[in-house]
Amino acid sequence: MNTLGLSADEVLSTTRSVRKRLDFDRPVDPALIKECLEFAIQAPTGSNSQAWEFLVVTDTDKRQALGDLYRQGWEAYTSMPANAATLAVGAEESRASQQMRVVESAAHLAENFHRVPVMLLPCLPGRLEQLPSLAVVSMLAGIIPSAWSFMLAARERGLGTCWTTIHLLFEKEAAELLAIPYQEVTQVALITVAHTIGTEFHPAKRDGGAAAVTRWESWQ
Repeated sequence: MNTLGLSADEVLSTTRSVRKRLDFDRPVDPALIKECLEFAIQAPTGSNSQAWEFLVVTDTDKRQALGDLYRQGWEAYTSMPANAATLAVGAEESRASQQMRVVESAAHLAENFHRVPVMLLPCLPGRLEQLPSLAVVSMLAGIIPSAWSFMLAARERGLGTCWTTIHLLFEKEAAELLAIPYQEVTQVALITVAHTIGTEFHPAKRDGGAAAVTRWESWQ
């Protein structure tokens, strides 16, 4: 197991959404993906349900098709009134500049999506839209921590990841492509995975730190 030797704090503070620094041309050893998935299934779940499934996609034709769906979704998303670029409108200069860099990197990923060597789809049983909100939140509370554990383990192994959901605009088409029984399984995300160009990443700038978004004892 080849790891970077990062501390837990370093992994937690430097696991970024990697888009422009993905090495599209370097293959990823399936053994690395399997190692990361072993950590994913150690994540806590509500009621110990362990209701998670993961679909790993490496086939060239399937990645190309998923890339096509993602680009269609990206075009639709960028035409929506509320998208990542609109968050920069009216923001202070440093925040607006950071947000536009995110938009640029997201566009780069969309353009090259089919080149990502590994795509991971976390899935849940059933159709979530048919469940009450409490059940939906409970289900997501299991799959999201497990996917994040995968992403943390990937960071320690020199892999970059990015949680994406835009392909879900065409979830039925993706299900047909991947032989996922749409009525029985919900795709939660599509995580891109590749070796990174360089392994050094830094903590992100968060305006005001945790104190700016934390309340104690009461909302007011």
